[in-house]
Amino acid sequence: MFEHATLSPPPSLPDLCRERPVALFLDFDGTLVDLAPTPDSISVPATMADDLATLSERLDHRLALVSGRAIPDLQRHLGPLRVARAGSHGIARELADGSALGEMPAALPEEAAASLRTFAAEHGFALEEKPHGAALHFRIDPGLEPAGLAYAQQLASVHLLEVKRGKSVIELVRPGVSKEGAVRAFMQVAPFAGAVPIFIGDDITDEDGFRAADDLGGFGILVGDRTPTRARYQLPDTAAVHDWLAL
Repeated sequence: MFEHATLSPPPSLPDLCRERPVALFLDFDGTLVDLAPTPDSISVPATMADDLATLSERLDHRLALVSGRAIPDLQRHLGPLRVARAGSHGIARELADGSALGEMPAALPEEAAASLRTFAAEHGFALEEKPHGAALHFRIDPGLEPAGLAYAQQLASVHLLEVKRGKSVIELVRPGVSKEGAVRAFMQVAPFAGAVPIFIGDDITDEDGFRAADDLGGFGILVGDRTPTRARYQLPDTAAVHDWLAL
């Protein structure tokens, strides 16, 4: 059920871990790092990859990044990852050792990708191309949103794609892509199976992760202030997330 009121902060992670094994699923942008005008202008602490690996070890390796970014893009900003990860809104999934979890999805049709490049260049969008999708970013000019959304919906109808919305971003993906699918896939395999799933995220696409965590006996933690939400608890910003995780 969607909540509209301000949510309380979550119990401490050590307290939760004393009750039952916990599996953490973490969004990246807006959750672990502050949002920036463009995808490439984020500021990532130099120790973040090591800090996440240490946290994963404390959780017996039940930690996964679940990001809208592609996995290679995550690693470009973080360096080599030693934790499980799901990229492109959860459709590309890898375990901590780098092995794939499930089949790798197909890329966008080249005709659609080429059309996106032309549209972005002509209308002032920042285009983020991914192995399994593409995103139009408009944080530098919010007025671009209506044109971008109309274009994306038209392109999606032609190529049988889906449109995903986020904070100042419009994305085209293959049908069925969601962070919910990533959470459910990880929770079916060791070391995640049997744990209490907790999903932490800030954006609209993270609602899918909150729903999966809730359905599987856990809960979501919303970062920032947005309603409605499926999250049970709330943290105000990325700094509070770092404090809660003890990064």
